[in-house]
Amino acid sequence: MHDQLAAVLDRLHHDGREPGAAACVIRPDGSTVEAMTGHRGEGTPWTSDTLVMTYSCAKPLAALTVLEAVATDVLGLDQRVADIWPAYATHGKQETTVRHVLSHQAGLPAFPEAAAGIAYDDRDALVALLADAEPAHEPGTAVAEHALTYGHLCDELLRRSTGQSLDERFAAIAARHGWDLHLSVPVGELGRVADVVAVADTWPDAYLTDPRWAPAIGRPPGLLDPAVLNSERWRRTSFPAISLHATARGLARFYADLAADGPVARLLGPGLHREYVTPQRTGPDGVLGREVAWTLGFQVDALRGGRREIGMGGAGGSSGWVALGPDDTADYAAAYVTRGLGGHDRGEEVWRLLEPDL
Repeated sequence: MHDQLAAVLDRLHHDGREPGAAACVIRPDGSTVEAMTGHRGEGTPWTSDTLVMTYSCAKPLAALTVLEAVATDVLGLDQRVADIWPAYATHGKQETTVRHVLSHQAGLPAFPEAAAGIAYDDRDALVALLADAEPAHEPGTAVAEHALTYGHLCDELLRRSTGQSLDERFAAIAARHGWDLHLSVPVGELGRVADVVAVADTWPDAYLTDPRWAPAIGRPPGLLDPAVLNSERWRRTSFPAISLHATARGLARFYADLAADGPVARLLGPGLHREYVTPQRTGPDGVLGREVAWTLGFQVDALRGGRREIGMGGAGGSSGWVALGPDDTADYAAAYVTRGLGGHDRGEEVWRLLEPDL
């Protein structure tokens, strides 16, 4: 498997489609296969400990951090957001629940227009806009990916219920489980972060000219700009919907730990773990423009033989997933992380290597 995986990555690099990336596959017996290609910037070869920003690969980790608070009875999954955050009870959002937020049903897929004039790291101003925002639909009645707003909603719930920020609380969970994953990059780890670079001619215009995506990912401004994303200011900022900096091994390890008998189930308890990985609502997603089955943070796709794939990809092309059997045992877990901002065609080549019959 290593030679096949390395061959896929090397071909992508030599074809000019991939400036730097890594992929990792973990089997149920713990055996790990990892390959990498290209550079992380300035001619420095990609190594197994290279971190790179992975956009929405962050969302399941933000959800897990909230669910860990639910598991300790600090929050209730069906508790109203307004019970914790009274200012949120405006414009028909009074009955929004924590479950609605985690499953992209809260009706706030984009920050309000005023966010176009707010800095991405002005957390308090962005949260205040969400509290006063009018939902795009009645909470709980439809789905639309909360592309940028997801993390701020989760973060505010945790700050008000635990006194901790989401990135701080997640950092403790990640350290406990040995996941090399960071929602804000510690100062001492900045030296191993890859610089992102656009590889698609349409980046970022394909997003910023799309009537669904432009509001959802275009405000606050700058979050599709490599110059912003490569700055220390951004890397040190917790923007928990998209700010995950990950190694391929760290992201694959998280997905391997999702099996029913794994560390995540022990962290959450079996009932809450089932909620985490089970579809909460299936329907046309108002941002993605296609049918989506959302769990509490993941997307789910059916595979052959009653198997299913649970995972999440990011706007630039990175993704992580686990293939689960009918009994929630893992067939394998995998991750593809890239510094090249483009589509998911590169990661799909890794996926096809692992799922050749589909």
